[in-house]
Amino acid sequence: MAYAVATLMQWMICAEEQFKSHLAELNALDAAIGDGDHGSNLARGFAKVREKLQAHSPETPASLFKLVGMTLISTVGGASGPLYGSFFLEAGKIAGEQRELDDATLTRCLQAGLAGIQKLGKAEPGDKTMVDALEPAISALVGHAKMDVAAQKAREGRDATIPLIARKGRASYLGERAIGHVDPGASSASLLLDCLAIR
Repeated sequence: MAYAVATLMQWMICAEEQFKSHLAELNALDAAIGDGDHGSNLARGFAKVREKLQAHSPETPASLFKLVGMTLISTVGGASGPLYGSFFLEAGKIAGEQRELDDATLTRCLQAGLAGIQKLGKAEPGDKTMVDALEPAISALVGHAKMDVAAQKAREGRDATIPLIARKGRASYLGERAIGHVDPGASSASLLLDCLAIR
Protein backbone atom coordinates (compact mmCIF):
# COMPACT_ATOMS: atom_id res chain seq x y z
CA MET A 1 0.00 0.00 0.00
CA ALA A 2 0.99 3.64 -0.22
CA TYR A 3 1.88 5.54 2.92
CA ALA A 4 1.09 9.20 2.34
CA VAL A 5 1.46 11.86 5.01
CA ALA A 6 -2.20 11.49 5.99
CA THR A 7 -1.73 7.77 6.58
CA LEU A 8 1.41 8.34 8.65
CA MET A 9 -0.42 11.03 10.64
CA GLN A 10 -3.05 8.43 11.50
CA TRP A 11 -0.25 6.12 12.65
CA MET A 12 0.98 8.77 15.07
CA ILE A 13 -2.53 9.57 16.31
CA CYS A 14 -3.14 5.88 16.96
CA ALA A 15 0.19 5.66 18.80
CA GLU A 16 -0.75 8.61 20.99
CA GLU A 17 -4.06 6.97 21.84
CA GLN A 18 -2.44 3.60 22.50
CA PHE A 19 0.22 5.01 24.82
CA LYS A 20 -2.40 7.01 26.67
CA SER A 21 -4.67 4.00 27.15
CA HIS A 22 -1.74 1.72 28.12
CA LEU A 23 -0.02 4.30 30.31
CA ALA A 24 -0.62 2.49 33.61
CA GLU A 25 0.31 -0.90 32.13
CA LEU A 26 3.60 0.39 30.69
CA ASN A 27 4.42 2.18 33.96
CA ALA A 28 3.77 -1.03 35.89
CA LEU A 29 6.06 -3.01 33.59
CA ASP A 30 8.73 -0.35 34.00
CA ALA A 31 8.28 -0.20 37.77
CA ALA A 32 9.25 -3.86 37.95
CA ILE A 33 12.62 -3.36 36.24
CA GLY A 34 13.14 0.39 35.80
CA ASP A 35 11.96 3.84 36.85
CA GLY A 36 8.22 3.23 36.50
CA ASP A 37 7.62 6.12 34.10
CA HIS A 38 7.86 4.57 30.62
CA GLY A 39 4.14 4.91 29.96
CA SER A 40 3.92 8.44 31.31
CA ASN A 41 6.91 9.54 29.26
CA LEU A 42 5.60 8.10 26.00
CA ALA A 43 2.06 9.35 26.56
CA ARG A 44 3.41 12.86 27.14
CA GLY A 45 5.76 12.69 24.17
CA PHE A 46 3.22 11.43 21.67
CA ALA A 47 0.59 13.90 22.90
CA LYS A 48 3.10 16.62 22.00
CA VAL A 49 3.76 14.87 18.66
CA ARG A 50 0.06 14.93 17.83
CA GLU A 51 -0.20 18.58 18.83
CA LYS A 52 2.77 19.59 16.66
CA LEU A 53 1.71 17.54 13.66
CA GLN A 54 -1.72 19.11 13.68
CA ALA A 55 -0.19 22.59 14.00
CA HIS A 56 2.48 22.23 11.31
CA SER A 57 0.94 19.84 8.71
CA PRO A 58 4.13 18.32 7.25
CA GLU A 59 4.06 17.89 3.47
CA THR A 60 6.25 14.80 3.12
CA PRO A 61 6.83 11.61 5.11
CA ALA A 62 10.41 12.75 5.70
CA SER A 63 9.34 16.04 7.28
CA LEU A 64 6.76 14.19 9.39
CA PHE A 65 9.34 11.71 10.65
CA LYS A 66 11.81 14.50 11.42
CA LEU A 67 9.20 16.45 13.39
CA VAL A 68 8.22 13.32 15.33
CA GLY A 69 11.83 12.46 16.11
CA MET A 70 12.80 15.93 17.27
CA THR A 71 9.66 16.22 19.39
CA LEU A 72 10.27 12.92 21.14
CA ILE A 73 13.90 13.76 21.86
CA SER A 74 12.90 17.09 23.41
CA THR A 75 9.88 15.93 25.42
CA VAL A 76 10.33 12.29 26.46
CA GLY A 77 12.41 11.59 29.53
CA GLY A 78 14.69 8.65 30.15
CA ALA A 79 16.27 6.57 27.42
CA SER A 80 13.12 6.12 25.36
CA GLY A 81 13.05 9.72 24.07
CA PRO A 82 16.46 9.60 22.38
CA LEU A 83 15.88 6.01 21.21
CA TYR A 84 12.48 6.53 19.65
CA GLY A 85 13.58 9.96 18.44
CA SER A 86 16.54 8.39 16.64
CA PHE A 87 14.22 5.79 15.16
CA PHE A 88 12.11 8.43 13.43
CA LEU A 89 15.00 10.73 12.49
CA GLU A 90 16.83 7.88 10.75
CA ALA A 91 13.61 6.77 9.05
CA GLY A 92 13.17 10.30 7.72
CA LYS A 93 16.60 10.28 6.10
CA ILE A 94 15.58 7.31 3.96
CA ALA A 95 12.20 8.78 2.99
CA GLY A 96 13.88 11.57 1.03
CA GLU A 97 11.59 13.94 -0.87
CA GLN A 98 8.95 11.37 -1.76
CA ARG A 99 5.37 12.43 -1.23
CA GLU A 100 4.32 8.91 -0.27
CA LEU A 101 6.12 5.70 0.59
CA ASP A 102 5.50 2.29 -0.92
CA ASP A 103 5.90 -0.87 1.16
CA ALA A 104 9.54 -1.36 0.20
CA THR A 105 10.54 2.21 1.02
CA LEU A 106 8.71 2.17 4.33
CA THR A 107 10.50 -1.07 5.18
CA ARG A 108 13.84 0.59 4.43
CA CYS A 109 12.81 3.52 6.64
CA LEU A 110 12.01 1.16 9.50
CA GLN A 111 15.27 -0.71 8.97
CA ALA A 112 17.18 2.57 9.24
CA GLY A 113 15.21 3.46 12.35
CA LEU A 114 16.10 0.17 14.00
CA ALA A 115 19.76 0.66 13.05
CA GLY A 116 19.61 4.09 14.69
CA ILE A 117 18.24 2.60 17.90
CA GLN A 118 20.91 -0.09 17.92
CA LYS A 119 23.70 2.38 17.26
CA LEU A 120 22.58 4.61 20.12
CA GLY A 121 21.59 1.91 22.61
CA LYS A 122 24.17 -0.72 21.62
CA ALA A 123 21.46 -3.39 21.97
CA GLU A 124 21.14 -6.65 20.08
CA PRO A 125 18.26 -9.15 19.93
CA GLY A 126 18.16 -11.05 23.21
CA ASP A 127 19.25 -8.09 25.34
CA LYS A 128 15.67 -7.57 26.65
CA THR A 129 14.97 -4.23 24.99
CA MET A 130 12.69 -2.71 22.36
CA VAL A 131 14.99 -4.29 19.76
CA ASP A 132 13.50 -7.69 20.65
CA ALA A 133 10.13 -6.52 19.31
CA LEU A 134 11.34 -4.37 16.43
CA GLU A 135 13.94 -6.66 14.89
CA PRO A 136 11.70 -9.70 14.14
CA ALA A 137 8.92 -7.43 12.89
CA ILE A 138 11.17 -5.52 10.50
CA SER A 139 12.88 -8.73 9.40
CA ALA A 140 9.44 -10.05 8.47
CA LEU A 141 8.80 -6.94 6.37
CA VAL A 142 12.16 -7.38 4.63
CA GLY A 143 10.89 -10.84 3.73
CA HIS A 144 7.80 -9.20 2.17
CA ALA A 145 5.41 -10.11 4.99
CA LYS A 146 2.28 -8.02 5.42
CA MET A 147 2.22 -5.40 8.17
CA ASP A 148 -0.21 -7.41 10.31
CA VAL A 149 2.24 -10.33 10.27
CA ALA A 150 5.04 -7.97 11.27
CA ALA A 151 2.95 -6.67 14.16
CA GLN A 152 2.38 -10.24 15.30
CA LYS A 153 6.14 -10.86 15.17
CA ALA A 154 6.62 -7.78 17.36
CA ARG A 155 4.16 -9.15 19.92
CA GLU A 156 5.97 -12.49 19.89
CA GLY A 157 9.27 -10.69 20.36
CA ARG A 158 7.81 -8.73 23.25
CA ASP A 159 6.63 -11.89 24.97
CA ALA A 160 10.00 -13.55 24.35
CA THR A 161 11.62 -10.95 26.64
CA ILE A 162 9.91 -12.45 29.71
CA PRO A 163 12.51 -15.17 30.46
CA LEU A 164 15.50 -13.03 29.49
CA ILE A 165 18.12 -11.39 31.69
CA ALA A 166 18.39 -7.73 30.73
CA ARG A 167 21.75 -6.71 29.35
CA LYS A 168 21.05 -3.03 28.62
CA GLY A 169 19.53 -0.10 30.51
CA ARG A 170 18.53 0.16 34.14
CA ALA A 171 17.06 -3.35 34.10
CA SER A 172 20.55 -4.75 33.51
CA TYR A 173 21.44 -3.86 37.10
CA LEU A 174 18.83 -6.33 38.35
CA GLY A 175 20.50 -9.43 36.94
CA GLU A 176 18.26 -12.47 37.33
CA ARG A 177 15.57 -10.42 39.09
CA ALA A 178 14.55 -9.09 35.67
CA ILE A 179 13.56 -12.61 34.62
CA GLY A 180 9.80 -13.10 34.48
CA HIS A 181 9.00 -9.53 33.43
CA VAL A 182 8.05 -8.21 30.00
CA ASP A 183 10.43 -5.51 28.84
CA PRO A 184 8.52 -2.20 28.77
CA GLY A 185 10.39 -0.97 25.69
CA ALA A 186 9.51 -4.11 23.77
CA SER A 187 5.91 -3.65 24.87
CA SER A 188 5.74 -0.03 23.67
CA ALA A 189 7.46 -0.94 20.38
CA SER A 190 4.84 -3.63 19.85
CA LEU A 191 2.06 -1.11 20.39
CA LEU A 192 3.67 1.23 17.87
CA LEU A 193 3.71 -1.48 15.20
CA ASP A 194 0.16 -2.53 16.05
CA CYS A 195 -0.88 0.98 15.05
CA LEU A 196 1.00 0.80 11.77
CA ALA A 197 -0.70 -2.52 10.97
CA ILE A 198 -4.21 -1.08 11.24
CA ARG A 199 -3.57 1.95 9.01
